[in-house]
Amino acid sequence: MMSQLNNHTLPIPSFFTPEQVGKVWRVPYQERATQAKHWATQYEIQPAITDSPKICLLLIDVQNTFCIPEFELFVGGKSGLGAVEDNIRLCEFIYRNLNVITAITPTMDTHNAMQIFHPIFWVNEAGEHPHPMTSISLKDIEKGVWKVNPAVAHTLANTPEEMLHQYALYYAQQLSQKGKYDLTIWPYHSMLGGIGHALVSAVDEAIFFHNIARQTQTHFEMKGHHPLTENYSVFSPEVTEGVKGQVIAQKNTGFLEKILGFDAVFMAGQAKSHCVAWTVEDLLTDIREKDSSLAQKIYLLEDCTSPVVVPGGVDFSEQADNAFKRFADAGMQVVKSTDFRDICPQINADKRG
Repeated sequence: MMSQLNNHTLPIPSFFTPEQVGKVWRVPYQERATQAKHWATQYEIQPAITDSPKICLLLIDVQNTFCIPEFELFVGGKSGLGAVEDNIRLCEFIYRNLNVITAITPTMDTHNAMQIFHPIFWVNEAGEHPHPMTSISLKDIEKGVWKVNPAVAHTLANTPEEMLHQYALYYAQQLSQKGKYDLTIWPYHSMLGGIGHALVSAVDEAIFFHNIARQTQTHFEMKGHHPLTENYSVFSPEVTEGVKGQVIAQKNTGFLEKILGFDAVFMAGQAKSHCVAWTVEDLLTDIREKDSSLAQKIYLLEDCTSPVVVPGGVDFSEQADNAFKRFADAGMQVVKSTDFRDICPQINADKRG
């Protein structure tokens, strides 16, 4: 049994091409499976079940819709190519540390057309839908600037229009009271069954290679499919109850426990200002309820995530940076992907402790 992490990085396989990370293509799975088996033999890579300590790489929404430049919600960050650059570093991180990453767990933002944050859900007096990136506040709903589309009310479980309107008011109130962002109308994205929902090809390839080389099943965690609430965080939706206290959606307690069961958790993905930040926030809340010292085993790969920045529009860089500072102040480790082997002795010591 592997008793401790070693400090030896692996080479990056010759098939990895950084120039292809920002593109969509078919992964040759059978060929990669054969290569992964040979790779494991050549570098004496043991099955993940033998690992001690056990390390998880939690990837937040590394999907085409957020990570490929021509797709709906590409996260360009400050450089304009943020998610592509992040994923080059992420793939290299996976390949170089393949032999000590126990499990890779990608979350998958998963949507249908009729959801509260999509244009079709809302109409104005003229019957027009809001444009993507429109922010809808509580006052907007109270004043009737935007109201629930009556056709959507009928489609969603045959809900009466007035009841859904009351819920919309309640929903906006909850966002405000909880200090969340106002409801943002996003372009249709991460559509279930569509190419935007899929993992970035290069990341998918790296994860599959790890899957075969370490003989461990990749765990995919779906989120965001409930029509009446946003789900930036994989651990909890933005709103969990309806006007009368009825359950709308639930906290993902089982997944929280699964993640905190690892000796160390590394986190990366998109976007730093939204789904990553809220996921870490929920994780930190749960940690504080259990044992604040657990925050020390969470490592945020700061060079593998970028904030939402719309040129000439919104820029969430400051909010993202403030969130990461808050996480660091709480005991979490903000690191770079190239720091991993320097961190190994600390993880070993924590495991022994």
